[in-house]
Amino acid sequence: MTRRFAIAGTTALIVCLSTFVYAEPALAATGIHVSGTNIVEANGNTFIIRGTSHAHTWYTSHTEAFSGIKSLGGNTVRVVLSGGRWSANGASDVASVVSLCKQNKLICVLENHDTTGYGEQSGAYTLSQAVSYWQGLKSVLQGQENYIIINIGNEPYGNNSTTGWTTATSNAIKAMRSAGFQHALMVDAPNWGQDWSFTMRNNAKTVAAADPNKNTIFSIHMYGVFDTAAEITSYVQTFKSNGLPLVIGEFGHNHSDGNPDEDTIMATAQSQGIGYMGWSWCGNSSDVAYLDQVNNWNASSLTSWGQRLFNGSNGIRSTSKQASIFG
Repeated sequence: MTRRFAIAGTTALIVCLSTFVYAEPALAATGIHVSGTNIVEANGNTFIIRGTSHAHTWYTSHTEAFSGIKSLGGNTVRVVLSGGRWSANGASDVASVVSLCKQNKLICVLENHDTTGYGEQSGAYTLSQAVSYWQGLKSVLQGQENYIIINIGNEPYGNNSTTGWTTATSNAIKAMRSAGFQHALMVDAPNWGQDWSFTMRNNAKTVAAADPNKNTIFSIHMYGVFDTAAEITSYVQTFKSNGLPLVIGEFGHNHSDGNPDEDTIMATAQSQGIGYMGWSWCGNSSDVAYLDQVNNWNASSLTSWGQRLFNGSNGIRSTSKQASIFG
């Protein structure tokens, strides 16, 4: 979320013209895709993501989250999945998730959480392993390109070393394309998604060029690293200047590593026409429970963070537009 000169005189001209007329045109983009710095639908309409994440892999029974997010104005839900680091979400479960997204007129960003903190956190999967997970789901994802974006791997490198990110991410994209996936692909930054080393920022052009479909979206997660307006606006502007599509794939109003400037994050996303997704609907562990947006899975009981995200200035309710595929 890409390609006999021995004959002389009149005969040669006919051959050349014939070759030109019957040359196979480039394939039209399938479903949601990248156009410059924008994410667009198959019909060319710009689609600006406004939504939040739902930790489905740990809370598979809480399917009411989808309708709750929609009721508060969201046009997108980022769904946490696992291929085995936690209880695996198999094909039938993922098919149900996609169906719930469509029923509630939400674009579905499906993400594999297994890669979180690779190189730093024990048990984290590689991006290559994440690709294998997606390949196992191909039967339920193919044909859904209008409705889903595949976020290959969540926060795929920790802080210890990010030197492998560019090659691993490029290879994952190429492997997805070789496997026949035509979907828009989303790739997360290293450094637990926050890219303080600027590895993604500085190598995004290389990664984008690795996609034969030219259909890759870059995702930055903004927490304590992004605690000033200057840091936020500079990061976003670099991607805009480089002509690359960026979304704020996660952010919060507070975090253990610092105090994010959520006001600037949301205002910048709105002014620059880029997407954002808050973290997260409900079910966070006790040490980060302040990131829950609703109490007890109840869309009618917003926390202070939920109020800010959905109803505040530049919030979801006032800036979100439903994908045109849903009418």
